[in-house]
Amino acid sequence: MAEARVFDGEPLLRDLEAAGLRLGDAAMLRIFKREKRLELWMAPEDGPFRLFRSYPIAAFSGGEGPKLAEGDRQAPEGFYRVGRGQLNPRSRHHRAFNLGFPNACDRQLGRTGSLLMVHGGSSSAGCYAMTDAKIDEIYRVVEAALHAGRAAVDVHAFPFRFSEAALAAAAGSPWSGFWRNLAEGDALFLASGQPPPVAARDGTYRFGADAAAPGSEPILPWD
Repeated sequence: MAEARVFDGEPLLRDLEAAGLRLGDAAMLRIFKREKRLELWMAPEDGPFRLFRSYPIAAFSGGEGPKLAEGDRQAPEGFYRVGRGQLNPRSRHHRAFNLGFPNACDRQLGRTGSLLMVHGGSSSAGCYAMTDAKIDEIYRVVEAALHAGRAAVDVHAFPFRFSEAALAAAAGSPWSGFWRNLAEGDALFLASGQPPPVAARDGTYRFGADAAAPGSEPILPWD
Protein backbone atom coordinates (compact mmCIF):
# COMPACT_ATOMS: atom_id res chain seq x y z
CA MET A 1 0.00 0.00 0.00
CA ALA A 2 1.31 3.43 -0.91
CA GLU A 3 2.32 5.71 1.93
CA ALA A 4 -0.51 8.06 2.94
CA ARG A 5 -0.18 11.65 1.82
CA VAL A 6 0.39 14.20 4.56
CA PHE A 7 -1.74 17.34 4.61
CA ASP A 8 -1.23 20.47 6.68
CA GLY A 9 -3.83 20.54 9.46
CA GLU A 10 -3.04 24.05 10.69
CA PRO A 11 -5.54 25.87 8.41
CA LEU A 12 -8.33 23.66 9.78
CA LEU A 13 -7.33 24.41 13.37
CA ARG A 14 -7.21 28.15 12.67
CA ASP A 15 -10.64 28.11 11.03
CA LEU A 16 -12.13 26.09 13.87
CA GLU A 17 -10.78 28.56 16.42
CA ALA A 18 -12.14 31.49 14.43
CA ALA A 19 -15.56 29.82 14.43
CA GLY A 20 -15.48 29.19 18.19
CA LEU A 21 -15.02 25.45 17.64
CA ARG A 22 -12.30 22.86 18.24
CA LEU A 23 -11.36 19.34 17.28
CA GLY A 24 -13.35 17.02 19.53
CA ASP A 25 -16.60 19.00 19.31
CA ALA A 26 -19.67 17.11 18.16
CA ALA A 27 -19.93 16.73 14.39
CA MET A 28 -22.48 15.60 11.82
CA LEU A 29 -22.69 15.50 8.03
CA ARG A 30 -25.42 16.28 5.52
CA ILE A 31 -25.04 14.99 1.95
CA PHE A 32 -27.00 16.24 -1.07
CA LYS A 33 -26.68 14.28 -4.31
CA ARG A 34 -28.27 16.71 -6.77
CA GLU A 35 -26.24 19.65 -5.47
CA LYS A 36 -23.12 17.47 -5.08
CA ARG A 37 -22.40 18.93 -1.66
CA LEU A 38 -21.32 17.52 1.68
CA GLU A 39 -21.91 19.79 4.66
CA LEU A 40 -19.92 19.49 7.88
CA TRP A 41 -21.88 20.74 10.89
CA MET A 42 -20.37 21.07 14.36
CA ALA A 43 -21.59 21.92 17.83
CA PRO A 44 -19.61 23.34 20.76
CA GLU A 45 -20.31 21.84 24.17
CA ASP A 46 -24.05 22.03 24.94
CA GLY A 47 -24.69 24.19 21.85
CA PRO A 48 -26.75 23.69 18.71
CA PHE A 49 -25.14 22.43 15.53
CA ARG A 50 -24.12 25.02 12.98
CA LEU A 51 -22.64 24.76 9.51
CA PHE A 52 -18.85 24.85 9.56
CA ARG A 53 -17.87 23.79 6.04
CA SER A 54 -19.53 22.91 2.73
CA TYR A 55 -17.52 20.74 0.35
CA PRO A 56 -18.11 19.76 -3.28
CA ILE A 57 -18.54 16.02 -3.73
CA ALA A 58 -16.00 14.83 -6.30
CA ALA A 59 -18.06 11.81 -7.36
CA PHE A 60 -20.84 9.46 -6.39
CA SER A 61 -22.23 6.67 -8.52
CA GLY A 62 -25.85 6.10 -9.44
CA GLY A 63 -28.51 8.77 -9.23
CA GLU A 64 -31.21 10.12 -6.98
CA GLY A 65 -32.86 7.33 -5.02
CA PRO A 66 -31.82 4.82 -2.36
CA LYS A 67 -29.38 1.96 -2.68
CA LEU A 68 -31.32 -1.28 -3.15
CA ALA A 69 -28.91 -4.15 -3.72
CA GLU A 70 -25.29 -5.20 -3.60
CA GLY A 71 -23.63 -4.31 -6.89
CA ASP A 72 -26.17 -1.74 -8.10
CA ARG A 73 -23.47 0.97 -7.83
CA GLN A 74 -25.94 3.29 -6.13
CA ALA A 75 -24.91 5.60 -3.28
CA PRO A 76 -27.16 5.28 -0.19
CA GLU A 77 -29.76 7.74 1.03
CA GLY A 78 -31.04 7.78 4.58
CA PHE A 79 -29.99 8.32 8.18
CA TYR A 80 -26.71 6.72 9.22
CA ARG A 81 -24.49 6.80 12.30
CA VAL A 82 -20.71 6.43 12.23
CA GLY A 83 -18.88 4.93 15.21
CA ARG A 84 -15.18 4.38 15.86
CA GLY A 85 -15.31 0.90 14.37
CA GLN A 86 -16.32 2.41 11.03
CA LEU A 87 -13.17 4.54 10.68
CA ASN A 88 -10.51 3.47 8.19
CA PRO A 89 -7.37 5.63 8.45
CA ARG A 90 -5.48 3.40 6.00
CA SER A 91 -7.98 3.25 3.17
CA ARG A 92 -6.69 2.85 -0.39
CA HIS A 93 -8.63 6.10 -0.88
CA HIS A 94 -6.42 7.88 1.71
CA ARG A 95 -8.97 8.08 4.56
CA ALA A 96 -12.48 6.65 4.76
CA PHE A 97 -15.37 5.89 7.06
CA ASN A 98 -18.16 3.42 6.51
CA LEU A 99 -21.68 4.88 6.48
CA GLY A 100 -23.12 1.80 8.17
CA PHE A 101 -25.24 0.62 5.25
CA PRO A 102 -27.50 -1.31 5.54
CA ASN A 103 -28.97 0.32 8.62
CA ALA A 104 -32.08 -0.96 10.43
CA CYS A 105 -34.46 0.66 7.95
CA ASP A 106 -32.52 -0.67 4.95
CA ARG A 107 -32.60 -4.17 6.42
CA GLN A 108 -36.34 -4.01 7.06
CA LEU A 109 -36.78 -3.15 3.38
CA GLY A 110 -34.52 -5.99 2.25
CA ARG A 111 -31.82 -3.69 0.90
CA THR A 112 -28.33 -5.14 0.64
CA GLY A 113 -24.83 -3.82 0.13
CA SER A 114 -21.47 -3.46 1.83
CA LEU A 115 -18.45 -1.20 2.12
CA LEU A 116 -20.39 1.99 1.41
CA MET A 117 -17.99 4.77 2.36
CA VAL A 118 -17.22 8.44 2.40
CA HIS A 119 -13.63 8.42 1.18
CA GLY A 120 -10.87 10.24 -0.66
CA GLY A 121 -10.06 10.03 -4.33
CA SER A 122 -12.34 11.07 -7.15
CA SER A 123 -14.03 7.85 -8.30
CA SER A 124 -16.98 5.96 -6.85
CA ALA A 125 -18.66 2.56 -7.05
CA GLY A 126 -21.48 3.36 -4.61
CA CYS A 127 -19.54 5.62 -2.23
CA TYR A 128 -19.15 9.38 -1.82
CA ALA A 129 -15.67 10.41 -3.05
CA MET A 130 -14.36 13.70 -1.68
CA THR A 131 -10.71 13.91 -2.96
CA ASP A 132 -7.82 13.19 -0.60
CA ALA A 133 -7.37 16.76 0.64
CA LYS A 134 -11.03 17.19 1.59
CA ILE A 135 -11.49 13.77 3.20
CA ASP A 136 -8.35 14.40 5.23
CA GLU A 137 -10.02 17.42 6.82
CA ILE A 138 -13.45 15.79 7.21
CA TYR A 139 -11.90 12.65 8.67
CA ARG A 140 -9.91 14.65 11.25
CA VAL A 141 -13.12 16.22 12.56
CA VAL A 142 -15.10 12.95 12.58
CA GLU A 143 -12.28 11.00 14.24
CA ALA A 144 -11.69 13.70 16.88
CA ALA A 145 -15.39 13.82 17.76
CA LEU A 146 -15.48 10.05 18.29
CA HIS A 147 -12.21 9.95 20.21
CA ALA A 148 -13.55 12.69 22.49
CA GLY A 149 -16.24 10.27 23.61
CA ARG A 150 -19.11 11.10 21.26
CA ALA A 151 -21.28 8.05 20.74
CA ALA A 152 -21.55 8.59 16.98
CA VAL A 153 -21.37 11.06 14.13
CA ASP A 154 -24.69 11.29 12.30
CA VAL A 155 -24.70 11.30 8.50
CA HIS A 156 -27.90 12.38 6.72
CA ALA A 157 -27.75 11.51 3.02
CA PHE A 158 -30.42 13.02 0.78
CA PRO A 159 -31.27 13.12 -2.94
CA PHE A 160 -31.57 16.93 -2.94
CA ARG A 161 -32.25 19.85 -0.62
CA PHE A 162 -35.78 19.46 0.61
CA SER A 163 -38.44 22.10 0.08
CA GLU A 164 -42.14 21.81 -0.68
CA ALA A 165 -41.42 22.88 -4.26
CA ALA A 166 -38.70 20.25 -4.72
CA LEU A 167 -40.83 17.52 -3.16
CA ALA A 168 -43.84 18.48 -5.26
CA ALA A 169 -41.71 18.32 -8.41
CA ALA A 170 -40.67 14.80 -7.40
CA ALA A 171 -44.24 13.62 -6.79
CA GLY A 172 -44.12 11.32 -9.83
CA SER A 173 -41.01 9.50 -8.63
CA PRO A 174 -41.38 6.01 -7.14
CA TRP A 175 -39.29 7.37 -4.26
CA SER A 176 -41.59 10.31 -3.47
CA GLY A 177 -42.92 8.76 -0.25
CA PHE A 178 -39.45 7.72 0.87
CA TRP A 179 -38.13 11.23 0.25
CA ARG A 180 -40.97 12.81 2.23
CA ASN A 181 -40.05 10.48 5.09
CA LEU A 182 -36.42 11.70 4.88
CA ALA A 183 -37.62 15.33 4.69
CA GLU A 184 -39.49 14.87 7.98
CA GLY A 185 -36.26 14.05 9.80
CA ASP A 186 -34.35 16.83 8.06
CA ALA A 187 -36.96 19.40 9.09
CA LEU A 188 -36.64 18.31 12.72
CA PHE A 189 -32.87 18.79 12.59
CA LEU A 190 -33.13 22.23 11.02
CA ALA A 191 -35.77 23.34 13.54
CA SER A 192 -33.89 22.20 16.64
CA GLY A 193 -30.20 22.33 15.66
CA GLN A 194 -29.84 18.76 16.91
CA PRO A 195 -30.08 15.45 15.01
CA PRO A 196 -33.34 13.84 16.13
CA PRO A 197 -33.43 10.32 17.57
CA VAL A 198 -34.01 8.01 14.59
CA ALA A 199 -35.36 4.47 14.45
CA ALA A 200 -36.97 2.20 11.89
CA ARG A 201 -40.38 0.57 12.07
CA ASP A 202 -42.27 -1.16 9.28
CA GLY A 203 -39.69 0.01 6.75
CA THR A 204 -39.96 3.73 7.51
CA TYR A 205 -37.89 6.12 9.59
CA ARG A 206 -39.40 7.23 12.90
CA PHE A 207 -38.21 10.30 14.76
CA GLY A 208 -38.21 11.81 18.24
CA ALA A 209 -40.60 10.18 20.69
CA ASP A 210 -41.93 7.91 17.93
CA ALA A 211 -38.42 6.46 17.57
CA ALA A 212 -38.74 5.07 21.10
CA ALA A 213 -42.16 3.49 20.57
CA PRO A 214 -42.54 -0.29 20.88
CA GLY A 215 -41.45 -2.13 17.75
CA SER A 216 -39.00 0.57 16.66
CA GLU A 217 -35.42 -0.47 15.92
CA PRO A 218 -32.91 2.34 16.57
CA ILE A 219 -30.41 3.43 13.95
CA LEU A 220 -27.10 2.66 15.65
CA PRO A 221 -23.41 2.99 14.86
CA TRP A 222 -21.41 -0.19 14.52
CA ASP A 223 -19.40 -1.32 17.52
